[in-house]
Amino acid sequence: MASSRPYDRGPATGGQPRLAFREQDAVWKDLVALGESVVGSLEKCVLAVCEGRLELIAEVKEEEEETDRKEVRIEQETLRILALFEPVASDLRRMATVLKVNRDWERIADLALRVARRARKLARKHPEVIAPESLKDMARSVLKQVQAAQALLVDADADAARRLIAEDQRIDDAYRNIRRHLKEQTAANPDQLDGWLLLLNSARNLERIADHAEGIAQAIVFFQEGVILRHT
Repeated sequence: MASSRPYDRGPATGGQPRLAFREQDAVWKDLVALGESVVGSLEKCVLAVCEGRLELIAEVKEEEEETDRKEVRIEQETLRILALFEPVASDLRRMATVLKVNRDWERIADLALRVARRARKLARKHPEVIAPESLKDMARSVLKQVQAAQALLVDADADAARRLIAEDQRIDDAYRNIRRHLKEQTAANPDQLDGWLLLLNSARNLERIADHAEGIAQAIVFFQEGVILRHT
C-alpha cells in the first residue's frame, strides 16, 4: 500500500531512486497546487450563481486559462518521469493518478467557467428568469464535493474517497429533480425558453463537475489500493 501521505516517502538508497522520489513528490505537489487553484475558481463561480457576483467571472476566465497551461506542464513532467525512471508498483500508480486527476482538474475549471458565463448571460439577457434555490443549493453541494476531492490529494485517504463516491448519488438525485422542475418551467413559460435553457445547461454542467470530483476520489482509491472502481 502507498504511504498515507502521498509525498512522505521513506529513505531511498542510491542516487537515482532518491532523485526519482523527489521528482515524483514535486509533480504531486504541483497537482495539489493546481487543485487548490481550481477550487478557488469554482468558489467564485458559485458566488456568481448564488449571489450574483458577476464581477468575479473575469477572474474565473483568467484562472481557467492558467489551469490549461499548468495541466499541460504537469502532464509533460509526468510523462518525462515515466520515461526516465520507469516507476513500478505504487510509484507507477502514483504517476497514473497524477495523469488522471490532472485532467479532472482541467475539466472542472472549464465547466466552472461555462457555468459562470451562463449566469452572466442570464442576468444580462433574461433578468426575469431567476435561478431556483434548489439549483443554488446544488451548486453549493458540488463545491463541497470538489473541496473534499482536493482534501483527498493531501491525505490520500481511500476510506474518505469511498465516502465521497457514495455522496455523488445525492448530487445526481438533486440534478434529476432540478432538471424536472426546469423542464416544467420551459413548458409553462415558452416566452422565457432561452433563460430556462441556460439554467438547464448550468445544472448539467454542475452535475458533470461533481462527476469529476468522483473521478478524483476513484483515482485515490486506485493509488492506495490498486483497485479500479470506474463502471463498477
